[in-house]
Amino acid sequence: MDLEHAPEDEEFRHTARAWLTTHVPVTPLPSLETEEGFAAHRKWERTLAADRWSVVSWPEEYGGRGASLARWLIFEEEYYAANAPGRVSQNGISLLAPTLFEHGSPAQLARVLPPMASGEVVWAQAWSEPEAGSDLASLRSRAVRTEGGWLLSGHKTWSSRAAFADRAFGLFRSDPNADRPHRGLTYVMFDLRAPGVTVRPIARLDGKPAFAELFLDEVFVPDEDVIGEPGQGWRVAMSTAGNERGLTLRSPGRFTAAAERLVALWRRADPSDTALRDRVADAVIGARAYHLFTRAHADRLAAGASLGDGPGAGLGAHPGAGGLGGDPSGGLGGDSSLNKVFWSELDIALHETALDLLGAEGELAGHANDSPDQGGWADGWLFSLAGPIYAGTNEIQRDIIAERLLGLPKGRR
Repeated sequence: MDLEHAPEDEEFRHTARAWLTTHVPVTPLPSLETEEGFAAHRKWERTLAADRWSVVSWPEEYGGRGASLARWLIFEEEYYAANAPGRVSQNGISLLAPTLFEHGSPAQLARVLPPMASGEVVWAQAWSEPEAGSDLASLRSRAVRTEGGWLLSGHKTWSSRAAFADRAFGLFRSDPNADRPHRGLTYVMFDLRAPGVTVRPIARLDGKPAFAELFLDEVFVPDEDVIGEPGQGWRVAMSTAGNERGLTLRSPGRFTAAAERLVALWRRADPSDTALRDRVADAVIGARAYHLFTRAHADRLAAGASLGDGPGAGLGAHPGAGGLGGDPSGGLGGDSSLNKVFWSELDIALHETALDLLGAEGELAGHANDSPDQGGWADGWLFSLAGPIYAGTNEIQRDIIAERLLGLPKGRR
C-alpha cells in the first residue's frame, strides 16, 4: 500500500483546509441535542452544502463533489483536525444514503438526497423498539397495506435525532405470518410530523433530549417511500447496519484528531507518570492503526476489488464503494462487526486517558467558564460510553466475529 497521497489529492487537502479555516465557527455551536443547537447545526449543514462540502464523495447531481474514497478520508481528517461542528445530518448521510445508493430507485435518490445534503431535511433513525434492540428481528411495529401505500402502527424508542428531526426511516412487520422473524419486514421512510405520529423526547445522561420515543397510530406512507421490495426489508436493513458499524459513521479522522489533542494534553502533564504515558501511546497507536486499516480498504476498493462481506463493509455511503454494508444473503458483514468493536473501545480509551490527564478539571462541563476544551473531553467521554451499545452491542458483534469470521461454534445465543 502506498501511504503517500497523489499530488492532486494533496491539493484537494489544501483546498479543504483553507475552506475550513475560513468557515469553521470560532465559538463552538451549542449542543445539537437542544432546540437552539439543532437549528445552529442545521444552518452549518447549509453552509457546508453551499460550497459542496457536506457530502464530498456523492455525485454532483446530488450535491456532492464526486470525490474518491481517498479524498473523502482526507476531508474527514481535515474536518476533525479543524474541530468543526458535529454533523446533525449524520443519520441521513451515513446510514440512509448508503442504503438508498444500494437499494433505492433513481426517483428516490433524486427526491431524497439533495435536501439531505443541504440540511433542509434532517433524518432520525427509528430502529429500536421496547423489546427489539440488538435483536432487531423481534420488532413488532407493523405496516398494513392500504390503497396507494401502507399504514404504520407501533412504538419505536431510542430514536436518535427524533426530538427535532423532520423525517425518519425504519423497519416494520408487513407479513405477520412469515415463517421466520427476519422475513416479512418492510423498510420505509416516514414524516415525523404526519398525522398519527407522536414524538416524546428522552433525556440523555446529561439531560439533553438526544433520543425520542415514537408512537405511530395508522400513519400513512405512500408506496414511493418504501425502500426495496415490500417484505424484503431485512436485506435492506443489513445495508444500513453494516454502515452504522463500519467506517462511514466513525471515520478515522475523528480518532486521529482526538489522539493529537491527547498528545498535546500529555505534553503539559507530569512526565514522571509513566502509566499515563503508556496509555497515551496506546491510544495513539490505536488511532493510527485504525487510519491505516481504513486506507488499506479504500485502496482495495479503488483498485476494483469486490469485497462483498469482506473488509469493505461500511464504506457504502460512497457510490464508488458499491454499497457494501452487508452480504447479499442478508447476513451481517463480519468485518464491519470487527470494525465496530475496535472504534467503540478506542473512543472510550482516548477519552478516559484525557480525563485522567486533566484530573478534577476535566470533569467541568462545557458551560463552565474554565472548562478545558469547552468541556469537549467530558462530553465526549459521556458519548463514548454509548459506543459499545448502539449499532448492535459489542457482545453481539463478538458473537458475529467468532461465528462468521473465525468459524467458531455458537456460544451464548
